[in-house]
Amino acid sequence: MSIDLDFLYNMNEGPLRSGLIVLGVALVAVVVAVFLHRVGIAVVRRLARGRPFTTTATEVTFSASRTCVILFMLRLVLTGAPDNTPGLTSISYLTSIGLILALTWFLIRCVKSVSLTVINLNPYDVADNLKARRILTQTRVLSRSAYFIIAMLGLSFVLLTLPGARQFGASLLASAGVAGIVAGIAAKPVLGNFFAGLQIAFSQPIRIDDVLIVKGEWGRVEEITGTFVVVRIWDERRMIVPLQWFIENPFENWTHTSSTILGTVFLWLDFSVPTQAIRDEFERVCKSLPLWDKRVCVMHVTDASERTMQVRLLVSAKDSGSAFDLRCQIREHMIGFIARNYPGALPRLRAEVEARNDPEAIDSIIDGPPTQKA
Repeated sequence: MSIDLDFLYNMNEGPLRSGLIVLGVALVAVVVAVFLHRVGIAVVRRLARGRPFTTTATEVTFSASRTCVILFMLRLVLTGAPDNTPGLTSISYLTSIGLILALTWFLIRCVKSVSLTVINLNPYDVADNLKARRILTQTRVLSRSAYFIIAMLGLSFVLLTLPGARQFGASLLASAGVAGIVAGIAAKPVLGNFFAGLQIAFSQPIRIDDVLIVKGEWGRVEEITGTFVVVRIWDERRMIVPLQWFIENPFENWTHTSSTILGTVFLWLDFSVPTQAIRDEFERVCKSLPLWDKRVCVMHVTDASERTMQVRLLVSAKDSGSAFDLRCQIREHMIGFIARNYPGALPRLRAEVEARNDPEAIDSIIDGPPTQKA
C-alpha cells in the first residue's frame, strides 16, 4: 500500500520540486495521522469506559501508538514518492527502522499497561495480602521477561534490515527459540537467571514482601528483577542475590503460606519462683498488648540446670515484625514484674563456704579480701 504522488507533479521536472512536494505531503500525512490517532483514542476510551485493562492501555500506550501511526503514514508517503526524490533511499531506510523501534516500544508499553492494571486490581498494602503478593510477583517477573523477549525481537528485526548485519540479526532472532537457547552455552548465567525467574514466577518460592532468612540475614523481598532479587535487611541494608541462587540453595521463608508467626521469650529463673503466678501475669500482659493476635499464649518450663530453670513464654502475632516487638515488650514487663515481686527468683550463684574457726577466713567472706597497701 502506498500513496501515489504522480498526479501532484510532472515527471519531467527536477528532483528539487519532487522533494518539496514529498515534504509537503509528508507534513499533511503527519497532521492526518495525529488527528486520526486522537479520534481513535477518544473512541476507544468511550467504548472502554469502566474496563480497567483497556482504559489503562490507552493511557500508557498513548505516545507509542501515536508514534507508530505517524511513522506508518510517513512510510506510505515515501513508498509512493518518485525515484528522483533527494535522499529517498536513506530516509525510507531510517523511517523503516524507526517504525520497527516504535512498534517494539508500543508492544512493551502494552505489556506495561497489563501489568499495571493487574497490580492496581490486586493491592498488596492490606492485612491479608498473600494472594496479592503472589499475583504481584508473577506479574513483575513475567512482564520483565516479556520486555526482554520483545526488545530482542525488535533488535533482531532492525539488524535484518542492515545488509552487513543481516546474518547476525538472523542468528539473534533464532536464539529466541529453544534450540538457540540450549546452544547458548556462553550465555549460561544470563539464561540461567532468566529461567530461574520464570520458575520463581510460577512456583513462587519467594514473593514480593516475603520475609526471608538468607545467609543468616533477616530481611524482606523488596524487588524481583529479571536477574536478581533485592532483599531489604532489617537495618536497611540491601542484599543483592541472583535469581538462580534461590533455586539451587535452601533458605527460610517465614511468610510462604501465611504471615502469622510464633515468637518465644526465654527466662532463666531460680527454682523458688512460683510458676503459677508467673503464668497468670504472663497471660494478663498478653491480653493487654494489641500486638498479640489472640491465638497462642502459653508458658512452659522447658529446661533445668544445676543453677536455674528455663521458662519459655510462647506468643503469636500477625507477622514477624509484630512478633519481634511483642517479644521485647513481654520480656521487659516480665523481668520488671519478677524483680519487683520475687527478687529472690532471679538467677543467683549459690556457694557454701566452711570457715570453721579461722577468723581471717570469716573476715574475707564478710568483708572481701584485704586491700594491698603500696
